[in-house]
Amino acid sequence: MTDGEKVAGRIALQEFAPAAPRSMCTDCGISRSSDPKACGRACQFIKPDYPRLERKVHGRERDAEKPDELFFGPFRRMVAAELVTPSLGAQWTGIVTRIGERLLETGAVDAVLAIGPHPEDRWRPTPVLITRAADMASVRGMRMGYAPLLALLEPARAAGHRRIALIGIPCQVYALRALEAELGFERIYVIGTPCADNTTTENFHLFLSLLSDKPDSICYLEFRSDYHVELRFDDGTVREVPFLQLPISDLPPDFFPLTCRTCVDYTNVLADITIGYMAGGGKQWLVVRNERGEELVALLGDELRSQPVISAGNRAGPVKGFLVNTERAAGGLPLRRMPKALRGLFGWLMPRIGPRGAEFARARVEMKAIETVLHLRRSAPARMKSMIPGHVWELVRRYGLEPLPGERPDRPEPPDL
Repeated sequence: MTDGEKVAGRIALQEFAPAAPRSMCTDCGISRSSDPKACGRACQFIKPDYPRLERKVHGRERDAEKPDELFFGPFRRMVAAELVTPSLGAQWTGIVTRIGERLLETGAVDAVLAIGPHPEDRWRPTPVLITRAADMASVRGMRMGYAPLLALLEPARAAGHRRIALIGIPCQVYALRALEAELGFERIYVIGTPCADNTTTENFHLFLSLLSDKPDSICYLEFRSDYHVELRFDDGTVREVPFLQLPISDLPPDFFPLTCRTCVDYTNVLADITIGYMAGGGKQWLVVRNERGEELVALLGDELRSQPVISAGNRAGPVKGFLVNTERAAGGLPLRRMPKALRGLFGWLMPRIGPRGAEFARARVEMKAIETVLHLRRSAPARMKSMIPGHVWELVRRYGLEPLPGERPDRPEPPDL
């Protein structure tokens, strides 16, 4: 492992020893550590044990009898929120990076592990270790690609840091939690962001080239819960593209890897707090999961403005349509084709009559559960028994998907929903 860049308060690791070649790997960084065999104990895509880790992290596992825990995992409360004064250059208003700043400002942590841009490509993710609050501004915004964030754990420990925070996606957070007791840190705060699908940075550049004839000038991209993708350009131009008008049919079938199409943790259930967009209704969605999550919110004080999460519409139709399209895609991307004349109409209707707020988030979680079952069944059936947690089967049963013989461990069948 080589230090690619070192400046006061910030270390960016840009060069790594090659990871051992493995199938179904999102390169979280553990395979690049001094103990790459730890992947066998840590990987979400080998034999995940969410109930055990939920008990370890939150003191209990998800309770399917509680509203929404079947979908979103254990939590204390959910709110839609925004910073009163948005941070310049943030993806939304900057809640995630502001929490990182406050952790460093207050001395609650010595360092924050996060993802920043590569110096030669603003969309390419680069793991960074930050020790000064002012340097959190450098990691604002979204990146697309694989980032071995957990490769920074050993450098952080070697530098003498004992209290850290990590801002990560589900596959990184799962591995961190699985190994947490072995890492030797006094305290770890975990700020999680939801993750549905990732791809290579090269594939993402292809996607940008299909969205605009000036892809290099796109400086911001966000999938919003109003069924639009927002694009911003270097010259200040803003463009909104309805989901139904995205050039999905022009992407290669393997644009998203099998790992991301079979991820069972869209909402980052092992984080102390999950911060995303799905149920935010135009604001950020905060899922406060445990006492440490409450500490993180408290750091913002009056800087944070929040309101209850809304829920409207009915997800059943869109989710059933997604199931049919995923089956028809035969392992590729689920395409919903319709005449161009109708796309504008449906693009206008969906934000008004489609699932919104928490119902939109439930729909996305169910779609991911359906993807997991169908893609594993087609491409890696031998992995189903170990990779699919019981709550995923509960989510898909209402849409007629039941485990076939050998697809889940021998255990009592869950009760009907």
